[in-house]
Amino acid sequence: MSESTEASAAESDTPATEDDAATAAPDTRSAIEGKGPATVGEIDPEAESDVERAARETPPGRPLRVDDLRKEFGGLTAVDGASFDVEEGSLTGLIGPNGAGKSTTFNCITGVHTPTSGSVHLYNEEITGLRPHEIADRGLVRTFQIARELGDMTVLENMLLAPKAQRGEALWRSVLPGARQSVRAQERELRERAWETLEFFEIDHLAEEYAGNLSGGQRKLLEMARALLTDPEVVLLDEPLAGVNPTLEEKLLDRIHELRKQGYTFLLVEHDMDVIMDNCERIIVMHRGRVLADDAPAAIKENEEVIEAYLGANV
Repeated sequence: MSESTEASAAESDTPATEDDAATAAPDTRSAIEGKGPATVGEIDPEAESDVERAARETPPGRPLRVDDLRKEFGGLTAVDGASFDVEEGSLTGLIGPNGAGKSTTFNCITGVHTPTSGSVHLYNEEITGLRPHEIADRGLVRTFQIARELGDMTVLENMLLAPKAQRGEALWRSVLPGARQSVRAQERELRERAWETLEFFEIDHLAEEYAGNLSGGQRKLLEMARALLTDPEVVLLDEPLAGVNPTLEEKLLDRIHELRKQGYTFLLVEHDMDVIMDNCERIIVMHRGRVLADDAPAAIKENEEVIEAYLGANV
């Protein structure tokens, strides 16, 4: 027997330790912990927790997964069994004709609507039916087709509303002398972050301007900047370029690509096909509440069903 074969045999005869159990792959951990034999492709449903099941079903590097999502409004079915996932660090496009169910899907993912059925998972945790702020706390935020700024507050004040776990939100910390110091220290830190983010989006010169006085494109930039102060992992963009002039559109796209390099994940709804085809690595096409196609831009362009339902012959 060769030395390498002897080494392999020795390793296979060595009893598993608790450390081995902590680092074992999910499909073998139950056997090491004494829950019975487990082999690849064979899972004991009774011994598997919800978290373990979600981890097994979620492809690696796919932080957002939507499974068989359905949303009904009375007799109208807006989303009809949509299923897709979003790759980590990607800019994924979500397209389709008006009424295809794109915005309703966004609303179901982010907690604005509770799905009639189906599930949404974020990093292996089911978030279906959670409230919007609970989903945002877990790292998924969105922007809207129409930017929702607080017009009677300045741009900087709008930004400072976004960060989570602000100490000053607790009344006792704002009143007690000893606690007020930590509140002020955090406020200084958050103000500095807000300025840095405004500079990143090149709207720092508008910091003291009332948000209601901004142009449509500037409001879109403010909304995305504010979303980033929540420390998200996944950002859903609902038509961020609608009504934006070409200069601001280019600036916004540049910032999205820069943020992708920093590890952010984006799901983008947009009707401008040039933007989608030139900037997204993958495109999901919805039609009548269902996912019609899910592929790379080049394949989407040639997909006959997609052309007939949405793109037309001139794409």
